[in-house]
Amino acid sequence: MHTNVDGDSIEAKKRYFVSNLSVKTFGTNTNLQVLTHTDNKSFKCHVCSKVISQIGDWNRHIGIHMNEKPYSCDVCNKVYSQKTHLKEHYRTHTNEKPYSCEVCNKKFFRKAYLNEHYRTHTNEKPYSCEVCNRGFSHKSHLNAHYRTHTKEKPYSCEVCNKKYSRRTHLNEHYLTHSNEKPYLCEVCNKRFSQKKNLNVHYQLHSKEKPYTCDLCSRDFSRKSNLNRHYRTHSNEKPYFCEVCYKSFSQESYLNEHYLVHKNKKPYLCEVCNKGFSKRGNLNEHYRTHTNEKPYSCDICNRRFSRKGNLNEHYKIHANEKSYSCDICGKTFSLRRYFVSHTLVHTDDKTYLCDLCGKAFSGKSNFNRHYRNHTKEKPLSCEICNKRFSQKSHLNEHYLAHTNEKPYSCDVCNKEFSKKGNLNEHYRTHTNEKPFSCDVCNKGFSRKSNLNEHFQIHTNKKSFSCDVCGKTFALKRYLINHNLIHIDGKKCLCDLCEKAFVSKRNLNIHYRMHSREKP
Repeated sequence: MHTNVDGDSIEAKKRYFVSNLSVKTFGTNTNLQVLTHTDNKSFKCHVCSKVISQIGDWNRHIGIHMNEKPYSCDVCNKVYSQKTHLKEHYRTHTNEKPYSCEVCNKKFFRKAYLNEHYRTHTNEKPYSCEVCNRGFSHKSHLNAHYRTHTKEKPYSCEVCNKKYSRRTHLNEHYLTHSNEKPYLCEVCNKRFSQKKNLNVHYQLHSKEKPYTCDLCSRDFSRKSNLNRHYRTHSNEKPYFCEVCYKSFSQESYLNEHYLVHKNKKPYLCEVCNKGFSKRGNLNEHYRTHTNEKPYSCDICNRRFSRKGNLNEHYKIHANEKSYSCDICGKTFSLRRYFVSHTLVHTDDKTYLCDLCGKAFSGKSNFNRHYRNHTKEKPLSCEICNKRFSQKSHLNEHYLAHTNEKPYSCDVCNKEFSKKGNLNEHYRTHTNEKPFSCDVCNKGFSRKSNLNEHFQIHTNKKSFSCDVCGKTFALKRYLINHNLIHIDGKKCLCDLCEKAFVSKRNLNIHYRMHSREKP
C-alpha cells in the first residue's frame, strides 16, 4: 500500500510513519523503508541500514533523514535534529567537558569523541585509505584524507575565496578575517585564532620537540614542520605559480604569493592600517609596534623580531661569509652589508661622492653623506645650540637632555639614548668586528676605532700635549698622558709610565703586569 503524504507537514509524516510500522515504504520516498521482525520488533532503516529496536529511537532517527532540526541553540541559533545533540552542543559554549580519558585525563564534550580518542592510546586505526592504505583512527579523518588524493576543496571562504578540504580549516580561516582569537594559552595568556597554533605554542613552554631530522639532527615540535623541513635538504618545491612559474616548498607560500600578482593586501595592521599580502609579514610588522622579539640567539642571548634576522646573526658567530662580491671578491656575513657594498660598483647609482668615491642610490642619502665632508650642520638644538648634519642625530641628541634612554640591550638590559650606540654595544656580546684594517687586517667593532688605528700606520701624531709638547697618534693616549701633569694625579706605573687618578686603580693595573708571561 502506498500513500502520498507529500503535502503534509514533517510532524504529520512522522506520526503517519510511526503508526504504520508494517508499511514497507513511506510516502513517495522509497528510500525510507522499515522491516518489521516478528521476534523482537526491530526495525531496519534502508537509508543507512541502522537497526533500531525502540519506537522512540526510530522516531528520532527518521528525523535525521528528513533533515528535520527542531532543536535550536538560543546562544548561536544552530539547529539540531536531536535534543541530545543540542545538549552536547551547549557544552561548546559552557566549555563543559564531562567525559575524561582514564589514560591521560584529557576531557571531551561528547562521549563519541572520547571513544575515538582512546584509539590514539591503543594505536587502533580501523579506517583504511583504499588508495595508499594509510590507516586512520577516525572516519572523518579518512574522508578528509581522501581529498588529498582527489584535490577536492569543497569549502570556500566568502571573503577571499580561499578553498579548503576541511570545514574546520575554513572555520579557523574565517577567524583571520575577524581577528577573533578564541584560543587562550593558560600559561602566558597569549591568544590564537587557530587551535593548532595554540598547541604549537604550548610546546614552546614545554620545550618539547619530539620530531628529529635524521639528516641534520634538528628537532621540531610538529611532524608537519619536520616534513616541510626535509624539503630544505632536497630543495623540493612542488608548488608552482601559474603566472610567473616561481616554485615553492609549501602550498601556503604559493597561495600568499598569488596575492602579489593580484595586488591584494588583505592583512591590515590595526595600529597603522598598513596592508600586507602575507600574514607572516603582518605578524612581523606588529612587532615593530610591540617591540616583541621572540627569537633568541643560543650563543649570546641577543633577541630578534624576525627568524631570518636570527639566522643571519648566527653567521657572525660562525664567521660564515656567504655573500661574495662578484667584482672585487670581498665577502660579507650579512646580506645587508653586501647589498650596501654593491652600490660602489653599480653604474646606475648616479650619486657618487667626488671626495671619497662612495656611491648612493638616493639624492637625500648622498646629501647627508656630503655634509660629513663639508662639516655642514644646518640643524641646531634649541636647548644647547649644538649643531647636527642630520635630523635623526638631532632627535637622538634631545634624549640626552631628557635623560631618556629608549634603546635597551636584550642581553644585559643596559640602556642607550641612541640606537647606533646600542648596535655598537651589541658587538661586545657577539664579538663582531665588521670594520677591518686594509693594512694589517685587524678587526674593530667601531668605525671610529678603525679610523684611530689607521693613524698608527701613517705615523701621524695629531694629538699634542700642551704642557710638555709630547705628541700621540690616538686621543686616548693623550688623555692618559695628561694625568701625569695634573696635580694630585701622582699614581704612576713605574713599569709602563701609565698614570691613574687613584692608587686603587693603579693596584688593579699592576695585576695586569703580574699576569704577563715573560
